Amino acid sequence: MRMTMRWYGADDKVTLQNIRQVPGMTGIVSALYDLAPGELWTLARLESLRREIEAAGLYFDVAESLPVHEAIKLALPERDRLIENYCQSLRHMGQVGVRVLCYNFMPIFNWTRTNLAFPMPDGSTTLSFDQREIEAMDLSQGVTGLPGWDQSYSGEELSRWMAQYQEMGEEVFFENLVYFLKAIVPVAEESGVLLAMHPDDPPWSILGLPRIIRDAATIQRMLDAVDHPYNGITFCTGSLGCAPSNDLPAMLRQFSDKIHFVHARNVKSLGDRQFREVEHPTRFGDVDMYTIINALVESGYVGPIRSDHGRMIWGETGRPGYGLYDRALGATYLTGLIESAERNRSN
Repeated sequence: MRMTMRWYGADDKVTLQNIRQVPGMTGIVSALYDLAPGELWTLARLESLRREIEAAGLYFDVAESLPVHEAIKLALPERDRLIENYCQSLRHMGQVGVRVLCYNFMPIFNWTRTNLAFPMPDGSTTLSFDQREIEAMDLSQGVTGLPGWDQSYSGEELSRWMAQYQEMGEEVFFENLVYFLKAIVPVAEESGVLLAMHPDDPPWSILGLPRIIRDAATIQRMLDAVDHPYNGITFCTGSLGCAPSNDLPAMLRQFSDKIHFVHARNVKSLGDRQFREVEHPTRFGDVDMYTIINALVESGYVGPIRSDHGRMIWGETGRPGYGLYDRALGATYLTGLIESAERNRSN
């Protein structure tokens, strides 16, 4: 497996030099974060990013993520033009050597939390989610500031988008996903870029919006709809692990040949549709990380993996979930698990 870490570019408080010093770290997960959904990722911009990463002694392993414009998800008249932009961006990724694209098809909101600094007993802070809190939010004035929400929307914009999605429902939304996949999968193969769909996070409906990539059945449906080696998933232990009904080891075995990227993090359930993110080791949460890593090694997975999110510890401040220290601890823990699993397999 290739150990990677997400980096948000030149304005990230965590530098490439910091990341390079994490034991076993070889790859960077990044994107052109200043571009809005639907904008073309030019070859020149991607080459510049690759050169910057390689100058630090790392590889530009994974693009995360190239956002899917809402007009594509809603099947609005401009979707074909926007899909062509998406395809051209994929071609440019392939030309600079990016081999995996992690993306998602969540409506309006990306991964969503309700508290960016949930206090832990040891004095650290972490990300948490409580369905009751999000249902109690007043969205009439719009939204901004929560992680994973790609854009700030006014109250009017948000109401318009939400009404369209709620009227659409899950079946039509899934049809729109299939339309999108049928257009981009051949281009991904042509470009040598593996597609790694990220599951919905959290894996259930929020605010009445459709969520269609949330468990084994919905992931299998997506893979069957466009059955192709380049159409795969990001196996996110945190996103899928939020729902107690998801059997992660069984899902790993079911999708072993379609896992193109792994997000490894631990979560702890606090009640019905409530959870917090915790330290990576198994004993701190509900995700059996030891079993997960052993299953990946046994299946022959050799792709990229990253410690996904981290607490804020030791007085660090910065982007919630994306400080250096706890993600580095998580990566080192995962490296140890991988070494142990690989040695056990070879004996």
